[in-house]
This record gives sequence, C-alpha cells and structure tokens, in this order.
Amino acid sequence: MRRLSGTPGLVVGVVAVVMSVYHVYARLTWYAPDQHALLSITLAFTLVLSFLLYPRRTGATPDRVPWSDLGLAALSLVCVGYMFAYYDYIVNRFPTAHPLATSDKVVGVVAMLLVLEATRRTIGASLPIVALGFIAYGLAGPWLPGALGHKGLTLEIVIDQTYFTTEGIFGVPLSVAGTYVILFIIFGAFLEKSGAGQFFMSFANAIAGGARGGPGKVAVVSSSLFGTISGSAVANVMVDGWLTIPMMKKTGFKPEAASAIEAVASTGGQIMPPIMGAAAFVMAEFLGMSYTKIMIAAAIPAIFYYGALFAAIHLNAVRTGLRGIPKHELPFLGQIIVRQGHLFLPVVVLLVLLVYGFTPTYAAIVAAAGVIVISWARPRTGLRLRTCVEALREGAEHTIPVATACAAAGIVIGIVLQTGLALRFTSFLIQLAAGHLLPALLITMLAGIILGMGMPTTPAYIMQAALLIPAIIKLGVPPIAAHMFAFYFSCLSAVTPPVALAVYAAASIGKASLWGAGVQALKFAAAGFIVPFFFVYSPALLFQGTWTEIGSVLVTGTLGVVALAAGLEGQFLRPAIWLERGLFIAAAFLLIDPGFTTDMIGLALLAIGLGVQKLRPAAIPVPERAGP
Repeated sequence: MRRLSGTPGLVVGVVAVVMSVYHVYARLTWYAPDQHALLSITLAFTLVLSFLLYPRRTGATPDRVPWSDLGLAALSLVCVGYMFAYYDYIVNRFPTAHPLATSDKVVGVVAMLLVLEATRRTIGASLPIVALGFIAYGLAGPWLPGALGHKGLTLEIVIDQTYFTTEGIFGVPLSVAGTYVILFIIFGAFLEKSGAGQFFMSFANAIAGGARGGPGKVAVVSSSLFGTISGSAVANVMVDGWLTIPMMKKTGFKPEAASAIEAVASTGGQIMPPIMGAAAFVMAEFLGMSYTKIMIAAAIPAIFYYGALFAAIHLNAVRTGLRGIPKHELPFLGQIIVRQGHLFLPVVVLLVLLVYGFTPTYAAIVAAAGVIVISWARPRTGLRLRTCVEALREGAEHTIPVATACAAAGIVIGIVLQTGLALRFTSFLIQLAAGHLLPALLITMLAGIILGMGMPTTPAYIMQAALLIPAIIKLGVPPIAAHMFAFYFSCLSAVTPPVALAVYAAASIGKASLWGAGVQALKFAAAGFIVPFFFVYSPALLFQGTWTEIGSVLVTGTLGVVALAAGLEGQFLRPAIWLERGLFIAAAFLLIDPGFTTDMIGLALLAIGLGVQKLRPAAIPVPERAGP
C-alpha cells in the first residue's frame, strides 16, 4: 500500500476520514439514503481509495499516485455517479424485462472491470480470476457438457444482474461490508489507538508469562484478545508476532514451534467472540439471524480451539523442559489493571450490548464512542482529536480489502443465482457423496481449505455458501452448523500447508522453516480440524440444545481437547509411549463427540492411559532449560 505524504496524502486522508464519518452518520440518522444508495456510496469510496492507495503492481510508485490511477479513480466516480443520475429508473425498473440502453451496458462493463482490478490490487488475483471464470460459465452455458450446461446468459443479462440489481456487486457481501464490517473495523482502530494492544500484551504477560512455556501462552492470550482489533490472521501475526515469537525463542522454543504457535493463535482471532471475522457478519445475513446468535454459537468451539492450543503449549514445555519468563521481567498484574485496565471496558460494553439484543451497528458505534470517553480515565491514554482522525482514516483504509473482496464475490453470487448452478452443484455433490454426509463434509472441508489458500476468509466462505453449504443442509445438517462448518475451514486455511499465509508471516519473523512451521501448526490447530465435524452431528456444541446437554458437551469436550494435545505432544503425566498416545487420541475423539456412550468409552480410555502412565516405571527426567 502506498504511504503518501504532502498534498496527495492529505487528500487521501480526507477521503478516508469522510468515508468513515459518513458510514457512522448513516447509522445514526433517519435521513440516511436507502440501502442501494448507501452501497453505491460505499462502492465509490472503496474504488477511489483502492486506486489511490494500491499500486498496479507491488513496489510500484510507493510515494506518489500516477495519472493512470487518478484516471481510474475518476472513472469509478463516473460509474457510481451514473447510478445516481438515473437512480429512480434503475431501482424501479424490472431487471431483464426492461432492456439496457447502450450507455447502461458501457457503464456496467466498466464498473465490473474496475471492481475486479481493485480486488486484484488489494487482495491478489485469485478472486478476480474466479469471478471471470464464473462470468465465462454464465455466457458459455449452451456449449457446456452434461450437468454443467444451462440455457446461457447474454452479456446484457450478466451486466444487468451484476451492476443494476441487488443480487450482484450490490448484494449481501457488500451490504455486510458497508453496514457492519466498517463500523467494527473503526472500533478496532480506536481501540488500537487507545493503547489497548499494548495493554493486552502486558495483561497476557502478567497472567501467563511466568508459567511453563509462558511466552507461548502469552501469544495465545494476547492473540485471542488482539483479534478483537484486527479480525485478520495475518495482521494479527504481524502486530503480535514481533513481540511474542522472539520471547518464545528466548525461553527455548524452537523457531518452528514459536512461529506455529503465533500463527495458530492469531488465526483463532477470526473464530473468537465477541468480534469475529467479517465472514461471521455475512453468515448472519445468509442465515437471517442476529450476529449475537452467531457469536454465542461460536463460543464453545472457540474454547475448544484455544483450550487445545493452550494445553499443547503447556505439555510441549513440560516435555522439553522449558521454563517461563523470569519473574523479575514480568509486569505486575495489579499495576497493569490500575493503570490500563479501563482500556478493556469498551470491549465489555460491546459484549453487553450484543448480548442484550442491540444491533451490531449500534453496539459498534457506542463502543467506539466509549473508547474515546473511557480513554480519558487516565490523561496519558486520552485520545486527542488528531488521534481520533487517524483512527477514522485507518478504519476506512483497513476496510478497503474487505469491501473489494465482497464486491467481487457479489459478481460470483449473481452468476450462480442466474444460472441455477447452486441447485445443480448441490445435486452433483450429493451424488458424489453417494447421499452420505461424511464424504460431503470432507469435500466441503477440502474446498474451504483450497479456496482459502488463494483468497481471504470472507470470499472463501461466500463461495462455499453459494455452492457447497446447500448440499450439506439438504443432507440434514442444521443451517447454522453447516455455515459454521464452512466458516471454520475457510479460517483454518491460513495455517494449512502448502499455502498457509499466517504461517508464512510468522515464519518470516521467527526465521523458521516454512514446512517445519506448517507441520507444527497443523498439530497445534488439530482441534480446529476435528470439532467442526462433531458440531455438525451434535449442535449442542453450538449452544443448540438444553443447558444440560450444553454443559455436558462443554465438560467432556474440554477433557477431549486436553487428551488430544497430550496424544499429539506425547506428554501428559510424563512423556508418553506410543500406546499411551494412541489411547489419549482415541479418548479425545470419543470425548469431543457428544453422546453418553462415546463419553463413557472416552473417559475409560483416558483413565486407562493415565493409569498406564502412573504404573509404568518413570523415565529419566528431562532437564529444564531457560533458553539458548
């Protein structure tokens, strides 16, 4: 991204601040435009800032905006301005029934190309290539073989559907970005400016830094908290990792293990309530339910994910003899809470508002305002006007990649709806899985991981929502479990080799082997790959059931993820032999799987494994080591 200074930097800054202020204002006033107009304005800001901030190729013109990009920004305003010039006609006409004028077609094609180019600049070429592939599929329908064939779309229908209706670029994905995501990103920017990030790190150090493997546990705590600010696995790594990875290496963690811990902990920020990734807001729209229900449903799987990681770090540290950070280097918890504890209150305010049923937009705006007010509890942390302006600017800038991805994903959704591909793909997937749920889930898992390798979580999840999720719902899976399943694996693609972006970012900081860190990350994130299969079969893991059922799965599942960590790390009461590791892993699967019979068998296997460890002659103790 360009770092502009002088007049260009001032102009871009003003545009970004106005974008943030406008979206806050639009949610606070009765005089805001209707949804289509709001999204048109969102698209205008998004495209203009994309071309002003992101160069055509990486490393090109880092400190200035070439005339060609100024021209693209101006062309973006022309395309959106055309929408407003003929707004009444566009919103009141019947799509495909009223033919498009020549000027409509030209504007529609140019707008589509601008969206695809802006997406390429901000998140890479994968999603634009996918979108172009779907457009080609729509046009080539009559010539395609077998089940892929359809009656075909004309170019006019593609343009109409994509740009002049609310089922293309202006569909659900962009609606979520312009309605919810930008407000939560603005909240995160204010929280970061208040110094909350440093508070989270100090807080994590104070409560976990001195324990065995303390720096690794600090990474878990701080990354789960920092996910509230960033919502991005890679961003989380790049901010948190510079502190946690060197700390882990200093106390004896191997570079690959340190990098993997940070990557897995940062990836979990997207699945950790109260503020999850942008895809969670899209999920709420697709399901037609409140974000609060999504947040509550995600709680137990998130506990299992981080619980398994925390247990794996502890057992790894016990097995290898690692100690924590020396006590004299740790901050005092009481002092941190007295000096900076007030910075956590805005997150509490946000959580309370969401739980009590307030809309996410209202909760985000109130929480952001709360950051400003609460920061003045200590004059040193009080946000000044200039800092608030910087937060508004950064909030808009961080929204741009999400908004461009959502706009491009809308193109795909539009083609899928027009061609009926979702229905055919659903039938094809059910036939391929022979009507059985498990093969369909495995296919969906692989699709989520593969899609997530080339694009962010949100568009990867949207692709699955359009093509794969209907099939597993048709096989009897509750809609919320089906969507959460796809969402999980779209997130986990960040730590799944061969393309694991969060691992790449962490390994670059830790100077670790990419493959070594990737394999370690798979081991640390193992619970994340297992739990989704179980909440599909038993939605009690998603708070769908009685309190007795939910409490039971929480207790047995927690034991299961600890047993899983013990089996994978080869350590529980003492270093484990292969028989014991097998017993622990088998017990883990049975305990995580809800059900009285599986729980009883799992508890029995866990007890046998612990008994074998207790009775077996002790091995030679591993000497402790404080670091290199």
